[in-house]
Amino acid sequence: MRIAYLTAGAAGMFCGSCMNDNAVAKELIKAGHDCVLMPVYTPIRTDVEDMSVDRVFLGGVNVYLAQKLPLFGYLPRWLVGWLDYPWIIKALTSKAGKTSPELLGELTLSMLDGLEGRQRKEFSDLLDFLKTDIRPDRILLTNLLIGGVIPQMSTNAEVWVMLQGDDIFLDSLSPTHRSQAIERMRRLVGFAKGFICHSEAYAKSMQAMLGIEQNQLHVVPLGVATKDFFEISASAGSGTPRDDSIRLGYLARMAPEKGLHRLVDAFIALKRNPEFSKLRLELAGWMGPQHASYWKEQQEKLHQAGLNGQWSYAGTLDRGEKVKFLGGLDLFCVPTQYADPKGIFLLEAVASGLPYVMPDHGAFPELHRRIEQAGQGSLSGGLFRHDSTEDLIDKLAMALGRPARRVVPGPELIVELDIATHVKRIVAVLQGKSSSL
Repeated sequence: MRIAYLTAGAAGMFCGSCMNDNAVAKELIKAGHDCVLMPVYTPIRTDVEDMSVDRVFLGGVNVYLAQKLPLFGYLPRWLVGWLDYPWIIKALTSKAGKTSPELLGELTLSMLDGLEGRQRKEFSDLLDFLKTDIRPDRILLTNLLIGGVIPQMSTNAEVWVMLQGDDIFLDSLSPTHRSQAIERMRRLVGFAKGFICHSEAYAKSMQAMLGIEQNQLHVVPLGVATKDFFEISASAGSGTPRDDSIRLGYLARMAPEKGLHRLVDAFIALKRNPEFSKLRLELAGWMGPQHASYWKEQQEKLHQAGLNGQWSYAGTLDRGEKVKFLGGLDLFCVPTQYADPKGIFLLEAVASGLPYVMPDHGAFPELHRRIEQAGQGSLSGGLFRHDSTEDLIDKLAMALGRPARRVVPGPELIVELDIATHVKRIVAVLQGKSSSL
């Protein structure tokens, strides 16, 4: 297959969706498919080799200015094209995250209007590139929010759409803009060949929201590159001896939607029990400027509880640092506030041999069942009631009370979670060999 894969950059942030897109594109190429990974809005940021082309489509600066300044959209490409250079976009979007809700809502609606919106010039350039340079037989979009020109795309290729967080973005809009955006997205649904989700729960939710036909919707369980995580789990205990601390770890965005505050509160509660005097909290992940005050609040709570020196924040990690970080933990927990549709971080923790405590919503119940079945119960993992901090504390205490905290994942579990298996399932869907939901 010749595949054009459009992935949305996140203004310098490590983003689960674009990291998954990058991993899928790499595996598609490895499997012999002609896949071109095309970043939109901004360059993507990954913790492994970046597989995307060195060009940004629907460049975030031009998209923004076309929305802010109506006449900007009529300027010739030779005058404004330089604003799409990746290094320019990186520099100008480094402080992203503070766009006004009103402008964000209007921009979303305009993008969903495609050639009828203010970004018609950017969309025209994208369509021309696809038609003359790529000529794909499949077009894969990372979400429906960038699908304003699906009707035009679908005249020359099958268009497939990943659904992996569209609802979270929609929920950030005003109620009026949210309902208008959903209405526009529903109009685009019929032009797509199909939609791919990573969990049945999310698929059913998006099916109801967008009015997707049953035969259009496919569930492909998520996968990750497992090799380096598996190697660290296999070598655990053979390196430099460490102290007798028990390390509870969190690896995700330092953001309220990921439930960081809930884990901080649970840690403070656990530390009141002398049984957990050796417990440490290890935190890592990207922290955007919009969440600086939120992060300060969490630090202040830890300080007020007298826990200085009993927690640490490792910052944003590259791939090697992430593997090492997970290799030093005893228990993993990201108690998301929202129903996460993917849960990449859980699969990486499990590939590292870590036990876990995760919320019972979003993709996690299905991931938990996959891990239990493929691992034949060898890994110690559990779920807590997502709306109960008390249950989170209880489940963490139970997990910390077990003697064996890390195991080497078996071969069946590694195969089930691996990106190669994930991509084989995606290929089957794209080739019409997989049943719909």
